[in-house]
Amino acid sequence: MEYNDVSVGLDIGTTKIVAIIGRKNEYGKIELLGLGKAPSRGVHRGVVNNITQTIESIQKAIDEAVAVSGIQIQEAIVGIAGQHIRSLQHSDYITRQNADKVIDEEDIDLLINQVYKLVMLPGEEIIRVLPQEYKVDGQAEIKEPRGMYGGRLEANFHVVIGQVSSIRNIGRCIKNAGLELSGVTLEPLASADAVLSQEEKEAGVALIDIGGGTTDLAIFKDGIIRHTAVIPFGGNVITEDIKEGCSIIEKQAELLKIRFGSAWPGENKDNEIVSIPGLRGREPREITLKNLSKIIHARVVEIIEQVYLEIKSYGHEEPKKKLIAGIVLTGGGSQLKHVKQLVEYITGMDTRIGYPNEHLAGNSNEGFSSPTYATAVGLLMKGLSLKNKKIQVVKEPEPEPELEPEPVEVPIEEIPEIREEPKEVKKSILEKWADKFREFLDNAE
Repeated sequence: MEYNDVSVGLDIGTTKIVAIIGRKNEYGKIELLGLGKAPSRGVHRGVVNNITQTIESIQKAIDEAVAVSGIQIQEAIVGIAGQHIRSLQHSDYITRQNADKVIDEEDIDLLINQVYKLVMLPGEEIIRVLPQEYKVDGQAEIKEPRGMYGGRLEANFHVVIGQVSSIRNIGRCIKNAGLELSGVTLEPLASADAVLSQEEKEAGVALIDIGGGTTDLAIFKDGIIRHTAVIPFGGNVITEDIKEGCSIIEKQAELLKIRFGSAWPGENKDNEIVSIPGLRGREPREITLKNLSKIIHARVVEIIEQVYLEIKSYGHEEPKKKLIAGIVLTGGGSQLKHVKQLVEYITGMDTRIGYPNEHLAGNSNEGFSSPTYATAVGLLMKGLSLKNKKIQVVKEPEPEPELEPEPVEVPIEEIPEIREEPKEVKKSILEKWADKFREFLDNAE
């Protein structure tokens, strides 16, 4: 069985590292061949702070996925997140030399590459440039300028920026774990691909991905990414609060949160008590579920309020920017009981939990469709789409052979040296950026 169409999504999170191997079946759905996960030991709030431990965790996750699938893998597409990520809006333009020619891919690439040359703060670099609307000779609200005539091509861009050192560290961990970097994408965008429908993106929707170390936000309107943000709080701070508030160890706090935790204190009665075993012969500790819910509630409210501030700063209250599809929650933190109801109460917006099962084949394990794996599934989808583009480029129809002219005798000394130049394959902006990033890592050694 050939596996040339297989791709790998690698989600490097704060609490866990997930590797998913998959491919598309004949119906266009994703068939998951293997999943591996390992506790994330060297990552804090989405940023690598221990290279050795992160490499070990990546290798464990990859080894497990390989063991399940029986497929050896050489490359992976990786997500970037973390508290160092920020975004800004930018407008730019180019003046075309020949307005009588239609706008093509090269003009778009030239405009996007111009944005990549923006001067950033020391230690920062541009990760992604996401075009929004275009203008051609002053005509606004153009989504697809290719094929149009015009002398001046303008566009509004959503520019995502991150720290060079953080990005370089992730690249180094991937390389030292024995993998090549096939591509890099922003984790909120990967999660959005996995759990949002095109109708929601058109109507206007805010995706909130509550992870272990960070909460990622991505806002879409009219099918276009409008705003991204990373809030440096996630499920881990809730666990930390339970640990401090109940005077128990972290492992017990995490189990309490998962099994009995609720974001709505009114759901629990005063006489509902859970007993926690004491350490080394000490007396068991009794905790009321109402107090546990109060601790969780306070921290979840803080996270949601910070996210809602970002939604307001985008301009959700303006009629033209209204998010009709409301909010979609995903990530491990979205599985906390009553978090959906709390988000609706605070924001007043319709809310649902986002599962990545819409894109998965029917025979997939139910565990794979958990919101916990939304980012990894989204990364896998991105990897498969990139691979599909490459296959389409390779499978171009061959030109019909021309009739050979009559042979003419030429003295050997007059024959010039002929070298066949390799054909240049058209690359997307993401592939070009990935190539530059790999070159950057090689030069950094």
